[in-house]
Amino acid sequence: MELLIVGPSWLGDAVMMGSLVQRLTGKDPAARITVLAPAYLAPVLERMPGVAATLANPFAHGALNLGERWRFGRALRGRFDAAIVLPNSLKSALIPFAARIPRRTGYVREGRQLLLTDPRRLDERRVPRLADRFNLLAEPRGAATPPPAPPPRLSAQPDRVRATLRRFGLESGAGAVALCVGAEYGPAKRWPAAHFASLARRLAAEGLAAWLLGSPNDAPIGEEIETLAPGASVNLVGRTDLGEAVDLVAAAAAVVSNDSGLMHVAAALDRPMVALFGSSSPAATPPLSGRAAILSLGLACSPCFERRCPLGHLKCLNDLSPERVWAALKAQLGRAAAQESP
Repeated sequence: MELLIVGPSWLGDAVMMGSLVQRLTGKDPAARITVLAPAYLAPVLERMPGVAATLANPFAHGALNLGERWRFGRALRGRFDAAIVLPNSLKSALIPFAARIPRRTGYVREGRQLLLTDPRRLDERRVPRLADRFNLLAEPRGAATPPPAPPPRLSAQPDRVRATLRRFGLESGAGAVALCVGAEYGPAKRWPAAHFASLARRLAAEGLAAWLLGSPNDAPIGEEIETLAPGASVNLVGRTDLGEAVDLVAAAAAVVSNDSGLMHVAAALDRPMVALFGSSSPAATPPLSGRAAILSLGLACSPCFERRCPLGHLKCLNDLSPERVWAALKAQLGRAAAQESP
């Protein structure tokens, strides 16, 4: 079967989609899965077991371009037997409709029922986790809840990882902690730069390297951490492409991350991790890994799911102290060392 998945535009959601890919290939090992997603996600999708091919989605996030989408879909006619549409927008369902894919599955949103041959309704309270919502689309119509979601996985090629380390002048990640300092959604998901700087100083005192990772949009955060903790970290924020960031996360001994795309990358690479939650909820988008420690203060005002703190204090992250994060990270490093010892 030739199956098209219309994938998410966000990195973290795309990684969680890997759980659905595993579910589908487990049900039908002969299925050939193609993912339609923004081109920037290709370095992740090519590392995702079960994805046979990718199609670059040329349309900007939020852009309608209905005519162009229709023409894009028409060019795909005759290629696919089924499609699963993960985004909830009407426009995301237009391409498989224009492609005349015989079976088109997705949730009922934005009045797009007529574009789907297999429209599904979702009880969000019963299925709070996004990965489970994705997986439910692989089950027969009428299923209320999916079986437990298999954890997403990404593969790391040792030669590629070594090449990336050489490019940035890094000998090894054995004594390094990747600090994923950004979150594209907004500042209410970002642990303060001053706290990251404090943690970087603690790592340096313990003989551990701190690698700062993030997108070009996060560059000011990396610079602020450098200023607050001079010499305590290697600032790679905005200097890597996505594939290189994945390689560096794979090489690191452990990871500390905001609730971000790189948090889900670290989980899919099965790295020991401390995941920091502020305005968002670990009930909805947790790192799907048994090696992740989740820290969330659980304040009465959270999760608010806002991009910026509506109360102006951001206590959910400001009050999450570097000492508490270090304690959790130290425990993770200790467990990893115990697992690796003979």
